[in-house]
Amino acid sequence: MKKEYIIPIFVPHLGCPHDCVFCNQRKISGQTKMVTADDVRKTIDYYLRNFRKEDNYIEVAFFGGSFTGIEPEKQEELLSVAYEYVKDNKVDSIRLSTRPDYIDKEILKRLKKYGVKTIELGVQSSSDYILKRAQREHTFEDVKRASKLIRKFGFTLGHQMMVGLPESTKNDELKTAKDLIKLKPKIVRIYPVLVINGTQLEKDYEAGEYKPLSLNQAVETSKDLLTLFNKKHIRVIRIGLQNTSEITDPNDKNSQVVAGPYHPAFRQLVESAMWYDSISNKIKKINMKVKDVQIDANPYDINNIVGHKRCNVEKIDEIYDTNLIVKANYKIKRGKFKITSLTRALN
Repeated sequence: MKKEYIIPIFVPHLGCPHDCVFCNQRKISGQTKMVTADDVRKTIDYYLRNFRKEDNYIEVAFFGGSFTGIEPEKQEELLSVAYEYVKDNKVDSIRLSTRPDYIDKEILKRLKKYGVKTIELGVQSSSDYILKRAQREHTFEDVKRASKLIRKFGFTLGHQMMVGLPESTKNDELKTAKDLIKLKPKIVRIYPVLVINGTQLEKDYEAGEYKPLSLNQAVETSKDLLTLFNKKHIRVIRIGLQNTSEITDPNDKNSQVVAGPYHPAFRQLVESAMWYDSISNKIKKINMKVKDVQIDANPYDINNIVGHKRCNVEKIDEIYDTNLIVKANYKIKRGKFKITSLTRALN
């Protein structure tokens, strides 16, 4: 199996007509200056020098802003450089993210010309009311139209959704996931809302008009969303913003996060919560008191089964008064586990 490498190129705020309430791309990316063709070339060369010389899959990804909202000349300037590396077989593909209302046939023809394979749409919610509340300035009808057009042109479709937008509930977010599934994306990102310095959401938070989700709330909702996407074999490629020097613990003096469910290992918390539920349900079905419970699983899954800082082991030991033993077993498929119990002697 090829190892996937991403070469990230941030194009902060270019193409966006305004700020959504949660957004400050310059703060999130730590980048403020205009990206040039030379920047793209230097970035790609730097990453290629540092990737392992092995059989891998390399993708150039234009993140931030709304790429297809940039002037066509600027799009072509940046894409043409990345496409040189595709043609020279140094890079396998190009991806980008954009707004659903910045997609049409002419735009897609241009992206095809420069070898783009994947287009991710910033959807955020399928509720028009919540989109309006977040000042997105597009509707879910725009998402449906753009998604169908992207798939028709043969691109890989990706969706990005958010958890904890102003006035959004868990039911709203579950409905968003179900609505996205109907549009058949291949990949999805789930982003819990963080209050970022310099945003409208920060003003609302300081005024007491917005209350961010707790970490536990964000994990529980994301867990249910991940379950929905997994059942439909839709790959969730990210849960939570990537940890950087700017997006880090709010207590860090350099952090641009004011409040919200930040955690450096957010995805692990979500996946560990899913494993806890599965193991807990199995333990409940054991109709006797047990002293030890042994879980055999693929080595790939061990960290998530044990949990962040052994949280699953400690929680199960405390709730069920049992000793949880986790062992690696290469014969077990990823995502599966075998449970063995040892009954406790009665006094």
